[in-house]
Amino acid sequence: MVVPSLSLPQDELRGITGITSYEERLLFLLLTLRRPGVRVVYLSSRPVDEEIVEYYLGFLDDPAGARARLHMISTGEPGAQPLTRSIVRRSDLLGRLREIVGPGADAWLVPFVVSEHEERLADMLGLPVYGPPAKLAHLGSKSGGRAIGAQAGVPMPRGAGDLYSLPDAERAARALRAGDRLIVKLNDSYSGLGNAVVAGTPGTALTESPTVFSAAGETWESFARKISERGAVIEEFIEHRPMYHPSALAQITPDGRFDVVATHDQVFGGANSDVYQGCTFPARDLYRRQVGECARRVARVLAERGVVGLLGMDFFALKTDGGYGALLCEINLRFGGTTHPFGAALLTTGASYDPGTGTLVAGGRPKYYVATDNCSSPRLRGRSAGEVVAMLERAGLGFDRAGRTGNVLHLLGAVPEHGKLGFTSIGDSRERAEELFRATIGLLTGGAAPASR
Repeated sequence: MVVPSLSLPQDELRGITGITSYEERLLFLLLTLRRPGVRVVYLSSRPVDEEIVEYYLGFLDDPAGARARLHMISTGEPGAQPLTRSIVRRSDLLGRLREIVGPGADAWLVPFVVSEHEERLADMLGLPVYGPPAKLAHLGSKSGGRAIGAQAGVPMPRGAGDLYSLPDAERAARALRAGDRLIVKLNDSYSGLGNAVVAGTPGTALTESPTVFSAAGETWESFARKISERGAVIEEFIEHRPMYHPSALAQITPDGRFDVVATHDQVFGGANSDVYQGCTFPARDLYRRQVGECARRVARVLAERGVVGLLGMDFFALKTDGGYGALLCEINLRFGGTTHPFGAALLTTGASYDPGTGTLVAGGRPKYYVATDNCSSPRLRGRSAGEVVAMLERAGLGFDRAGRTGNVLHLLGAVPEHGKLGFTSIGDSRERAEELFRATIGLLTGGAAPASR
């Protein structure tokens, strides 16, 4: 049972174009219907367009058989509140879900993020949750991430956590400042939208220093309230060049086993170049091993604390005299921006992760990909999901099942209203994946003509 509820700070989410369609980022899990014994219940705030459902089932050998084992259920309440809060208040819907699952079924709930609402839903349905207990959510906050990083003994930027007032932040800033920029990050912010980058000289108050907030319309008055409500960390702003932004995906099973299952390089944009835009797989050879080793140490500590599920870790990779080093930036105890591209690539190609090389391998060939959540163009607005899929197919930019390369689209529900979607471009080499990505961007936005595949 997939519950892609965005049970996160709503003030930041409202700033993301097409945010309701972000519930569709877990649709790659429909590809698990490839196994004949699997049934999937997928919940959403508004109905997922049937063209989008058919698109995902089209990756399977038996789309009709898979459709018979799929239940797409909507609350019909988009934008009112996070999805899970709507579900737990609907006795009719809860009864229907219990009937679908049936007594004694081998079933579990897969949430986007675990909060008290997801745990309440799981308890009402009698299902285990594939995710960390809500009582451990603080370990995925910015302050919790610093504490876990310290316990794991991994390098981190200089900074301080557990700040719950502007005076706390001011004191920490005075202790850190040496003429460099600082970054203040809200504990439970999302996609970099809870950040403030502060310049100025030592001794100058934060509120009197030049500040760039990542979220539009933010001020020190509103940001100070959020610090009091949610807590924050303050860190040195890493100015080092060259610098890269790798991340790692780790998996922890209910019996406490853990492993790193992927590394990525992240692509950022926004006012402070800290808002997630997309990723490439795998992370560069220059620092992939260092990132993987740090991620494994962090995953070990989290497993010992009782964390379960897929989780992400973000890093800085900095060049040193002895090569590249990795600094832990944050921990995300939820599905993140790299999870759905990895899941889509894994399930469409039938690949397996090779920890020795850090790549996906399918049919004896490595697989690489480039992904984005933020392809938008006015020329796409008003089109249907089916029209966009057909556009790519006509240009030879769809998915080639024989070669296990091509594009996998997501966020298709945002196309008609916002002209926005995401996609993952999969190739047999990094260069082929990048070429396919550029060609797809060109076609969808009206740029350069697509290169032939």
